[in-house]
Amino acid sequence: MVNTAHSPTASHGAEGTRRDFLYLTAGAFGVVGAGATMWPFIHQMNPSADVLALSTTEVDVAPVAEGQSITVSWRGKPVFIRRRTQAEIQAARAININELPDPQADQARVKKPEWLILVGVCTHLGCVPLGQKTTDQRGEFGGWFCPCHGSHYDTSGRIRKGPAPANLPVPAYEFLSDTTVRIG
Repeated sequence: MVNTAHSPTASHGAEGTRRDFLYLTAGAFGVVGAGATMWPFIHQMNPSADVLALSTTEVDVAPVAEGQSITVSWRGKPVFIRRRTQAEIQAARAININELPDPQADQARVKKPEWLILVGVCTHLGCVPLGQKTTDQRGEFGGWFCPCHGSHYDTSGRIRKGPAPANLPVPAYEFLSDTTVRIG
């Protein structure tokens, strides 16, 4: 009788299985080791804490009087916050939006009618328009005026005249309370 446990074909099958196991185990350790080695390099590409802190800005708007504007910085850009008067709100809503170069209703640009929050960068060439100070020229429509190339914005930050192709952008924002707004 022939003992198959010691036959060359039987032991070859067992060695093949053991060899496959060793290859898979060594490969798995290699992948885990490569991942552990690469993680610090990948992780260093995440934004730093100071950059993450700039991703949102909280502003206390309680001291802003009706008709007054303030400028805050968010992500390195000026953000205009204006507490509009009833006259400014009515002027912004009385416009036929189909006549605007970039049609957008005033109601779509604000969460509370008296508060207008805009990124204060002209959409033509990136200048900062005038209109935040009471002594600034506000253009023909009572909003903002970019003297560099003559873009006029209304009391809703919509382009009305000049070369700017779009309205002043509205950033993502939410009111945390009646007097605190978070931008970003």
